[in-house]
Amino acid sequence: APIFVDSPLATRASEVFAKHAGEMAAGERLRDALQAKQVRFTESVEQSKAIGRIRSFHIIIAASGMCEAGRIRHHLRNWLWRSDATVLLVGYQAQGTLGRIMQDGAMRVRLMGEEVQVRARIRAIDLYSGHADAPELAAWLAARQPIAGNVFLTHGELEAIDGLKARLAADFPALRVVVPALDDAFALTGAPARQTERERPARIAPHSAGRPDWHNDLSRLILDINDTVAGAADERARGVVLRRLRRALEAD
Repeated sequence: APIFVDSPLATRASEVFAKHAGEMAAGERLRDALQAKQVRFTESVEQSKAIGRIRSFHIIIAASGMCEAGRIRHHLRNWLWRSDATVLLVGYQAQGTLGRIMQDGAMRVRLMGEEVQVRARIRAIDLYSGHADAPELAAWLAARQPIAGNVFLTHGELEAIDGLKARLAADFPALRVVVPALDDAFALTGAPARQTERERPARIAPHSAGRPDWHNDLSRLILDINDTVAGAADERARGVVLRRLRRALEAD
């Protein structure tokens, strides 16, 4: 089956891996895979669009992560509504992203301004990520003891950050661990780091970072409105729904 790598950045990264294949375990197997006749790297937008005209079985590897931008969104618009398609989510999907919304079982999504019915099979691979896990991060820190400054935990959902913080506190009691909120500022000169005043107000409430926000609520509302209008018995009933919505908006 043809495999299309439809991501300019992935193409550049693959070239780097192929160039240094000799420095990796089983590097020749990787080089052979990248040079296989069924693997095709796209470059231009026209080549990317041309993939959408293929109806026989094929595999598309596209970016960006969590389906939030890039060429993957065009492919999703072409295939999400098809029951013979499979969307394989590779790696972590953060809350509020399109990838997470599909992974959580949404039957409809808003995509590029359009409502799309999800009929494709949604699957996920949990262990594909190349990021270190908690034991590896702890081992990395252990090799760098003693640490005079601070360790900042900034990446991940709050539950995961809290779990890693508790693990580090147990393994390294003297370690100063900081979990900053969005837009917090610190002076890193000297040890330990010192929190400073913000130059401007925080953009959003700290507890809202990394969670579904009003954009997600708006998308769900639009989908619900479309369902209600489409499910009305006739033109008159649809008009009643729309007038009620209009009055609600005017009342605010």
